[in-house]
Amino acid sequence: MSSLWADRTVNSVAIPQALLASGSTISPLDRLKGARYLFRNMLPRPHQSRREVDLSAEIIIRPFADADASQVRELFITVNRLLSPPDLRDAFEAYIERALAEEIDRIPAYYGQRDGGFWVATQDSKLVGTFGLERASHDAMELRRMYVDPGARRRGIARQMLRFAEDECRQRNISKIDLSTSELQNAALTFYKNAGYHLVYEELAQTGSNKTVGSGIRRFYFEKAL
Repeated sequence: MSSLWADRTVNSVAIPQALLASGSTISPLDRLKGARYLFRNMLPRPHQSRREVDLSAEIIIRPFADADASQVRELFITVNRLLSPPDLRDAFEAYIERALAEEIDRIPAYYGQRDGGFWVATQDSKLVGTFGLERASHDAMELRRMYVDPGARRRGIARQMLRFAEDECRQRNISKIDLSTSELQNAALTFYKNAGYHLVYEELAQTGSNKTVGSGIRRFYFEKAL
């Protein structure tokens, strides 16, 4: 199973032609400014942010396979250690160990038991992202483990994975997606809000589990009707 959402790109050679074709007037001063003028006037609109455009190889989204296990494990550990504040290192290490044992090292069993699934995003055969879905209620799925490799961010990978997850739920006649994230993930909070997810409630998570570190970290719970 694969999913390709090709972002539109702008050929740098075509930029001057597009500008001239638009009828824009270029003053002598602007001609002296050259590339800076062209760059400024050809910037994409906010809904076409260049930071979400993948300018390299295509992204393939497919179901998790046993051969992916080591890369999924490595990405999970890397992302969570990067999130860990210095004063919560021990709590994060305990969380990582527990999540590995209960979930990450047994993905087929874990998600199979929860009427869900797990997918990976690859680029040139390298794993660059993950996400999972597990049953939350009769009409809802919970989005889990939405991670992008730190070296592959700002290329639209998370957006593609989220679209895939939403389409998967629609195909299963699921009408809602639930998810949660923490105060340590400001970019994720903004991302989900911009994607149409609505905050349902927030809480201070005191108790750790395979889904949360606990330790008084504030968590935000979102949902979106499909």
